[in-house]
Amino acid sequence: MTDASNHAPLHAAAYRRQVEAAAEAIGERTDLRPRLGIILGTGLGALADEIDVATSIPYDELPGFPLSTVESHHGRLLLGHLAGVPVVAMQGRMHLYEGYSPQEVTFPVRVLATFGLETLLISNAAGGMNPQYRRGDLMLLTDHINLQGLNPLVGPNVDAWGPRFPDMSAPYDEELRRLAEEQALAQGIKLQQGVYVAVVGPNLETRAEYRFLRLIGADVVGMSTVPEVIVARHMGLRVLALSVITDECFPDALEEVSIEDVLAAAGEAEPKLTAIMKSVAAQIGEKESVH
Repeated sequence: MTDASNHAPLHAAAYRRQVEAAAEAIGERTDLRPRLGIILGTGLGALADEIDVATSIPYDELPGFPLSTVESHHGRLLLGHLAGVPVVAMQGRMHLYEGYSPQEVTFPVRVLATFGLETLLISNAAGGMNPQYRRGDLMLLTDHINLQGLNPLVGPNVDAWGPRFPDMSAPYDEELRRLAEEQALAQGIKLQQGVYVAVVGPNLETRAEYRFLRLIGADVVGMSTVPEVIVARHMGLRVLALSVITDECFPDALEEVSIEDVLAAAGEAEPKLTAIMKSVAAQIGEKESVH
């Protein structure tokens, strides 16, 4: 056996031990065992205020947990109830552009799945390339394209977590999407549907890149979500994801955008996104109580 083959399984074993240690550390801090998780990306910060928080755990108090370095992302795990439903929420996520590996970016999802999660709701900020989209719109992800050049499943597979070659024909759960549509319609919230393309970032795209990304079938572009979704599906979690359209990325009418513009747009759309996520959580809770 070569050195590489000797070390690869050890690396996978060590990673798994880290994941299990972090999951155990969470269990030691709370009696809650939620099956619903939420990643509070850009545009969902207010949802944290809607959670009746029983336990808040800073990321740096969990073994092996990476820390979010983005100013607009808090770095803590919130455990409590949303619309009466037990939830665990990540207030802040990690990105590849921060210098983290795909395995580090998705470490929290591995931990939460090990902790007992069954369903994951994800939010993100994205640039809208579909000419029918406008700043402040919400988009329900129906599919995605991974152009980050990296995949969190590369390396030895942990069979206890999922198959070596997981199917990705339907990464976003159809029942959850239908539920989100129903809740948006009931509340009079316009909800676009489309394809999210993930790039590394952190710079925004050029006019030529926007044309290319639109040409290959993407409606919005962002720098997150896809690694988390891949790992969530690998571990058998159901996934729902929503994007806030924070800027209009039309090559022939492109205007310069700052991070302040992005955060302002996310803030404007936040109440709509919060309303849908809260309603979906309540519906999931009702269905679980019936079963």
